[in-house]
Amino acid sequence: MASTLTQELLDPILAADPAGPRVTYYDDSTGERVEVSTITLANWAAKTANLLRDEFGVEPGARISVLLPAHWQTAAVLLGAWWAGADVVLTADPDAELALVHGNRIDDAGDVDEILALSLDAFGRPVADLPVGITDYATSVRVHGDQFRPSGQGAALDGRSISAVLDAARTRAEAHSLGQGDRVLSSLPWGTADELIDGLLSVLVAGASLVQVSNPDHSKTERRTTTEKVTKTIG
Repeated sequence: MASTLTQELLDPILAADPAGPRVTYYDDSTGERVEVSTITLANWAAKTANLLRDEFGVEPGARISVLLPAHWQTAAVLLGAWWAGADVVLTADPDAELALVHGNRIDDAGDVDEILALSLDAFGRPVADLPVGITDYATSVRVHGDQFRPSGQGAALDGRSISAVLDAARTRAEAHSLGQGDRVLSSLPWGTADELIDGLLSVLVAGASLVQVSNPDHSKTERRTTTEKVTKTIG
């Protein structure tokens, strides 16, 4: 069976540490903290892949625009899109078959046929006052299965091949001296392909786990480093 970027990233971690924390997300502006294990992240990715395939007809080679901030749900969405075989772009793209956007960025999606909106709400609430014709992610994803059978992938990230993305991620992991079991504190954005590789994929490819902080309150860094057992800080 042809592989996907998601399988290349997740399969080794699932084999080594399925129940361990993989992404711990903080938003210091709201006090939010959410932690997901490897298996939970994989389940959300599978649900997303099933949603994309079954409701939007996404097939390997499809181009998908993802306009989402650094967030644990964004990680799940990206892994789901790659599992479905999509080539992800992180900008508005009129050639994309589908755009996945934050509920406050719907207008940024531009002229795309289908839009899937995410509230990124910690309690799974849908996007409020969603315009007609736009699908709510939180409402739709729940009904889909948490197992997915992929059928392959060509380009993975803005036209880059799986091997090119993995090579770049390994290079950044080496630059950050990341290894299996590291607990990595970061507030890096994921707004471009290079930022995503640096801030998320380098952590996953190393077998490390990520503590991602949005709107960081730097007065909390020392205590968080201790409580989260952080071993490396990037960004």
